Amino acid sequence: MELNKYTISIYTEDNVGLLNRISAIFLKRHINIISITSSESEISNIFRFIIVVQVNFNQVKKLVKQIEKQIEVIAAFYHTDDETIFLETALYKVKSESLFEERQIQNIIKESRANMVTVKPEYFVIEKTGWREETEDLYQKLKPYGLLQFVRSGRISVSKKSMEISKFLKLK
Repeated sequence: MELNKYTISIYTEDNVGLLNRISAIFLKRHINIISITSSESEISNIFRFIIVVQVNFNQVKKLVKQIEKQIEVIAAFYHTDDETIFLETALYKVKSESLFEERQIQNIIKESRANMVTVKPEYFVIEKTGWREETEDLYQKLKPYGLLQFVRSGRISVSKKSMEISKFLKLK
């Protein structure tokens, strides 16, 4: 079967150990998690995990059903990339001497629509929000200029269609 990238959204109560139990579901099935983020959701006291995986359609359906069996899970959904709006954020820490000695680096920052977060005598930090390809492209362009640190968030995502999470809450 053909593998596709899926974004799994999981709405949960805030309980210790839940992430461990959810990740164990992926581990048992030998499925690698490409990206994972967690934050408060649009509903008070409800949290949302966004997990990206590359699996076939039957696997993602089984994953979501298994995840929903966890007591603290209110609802879980899966979407293809075409069904979501998604971005990532990256931070790049670069030697400051590059900023002042290499004029090209200023053009790279401007062309990539990145933002300067901080400038210190030893380093400066750039923030870039966009698709994985964009943050990776900026990484490759900054690497020759003394890239000291790099970190990228997991995917953040909203579905194009309503996930009707409020209906699930009313039923429970």
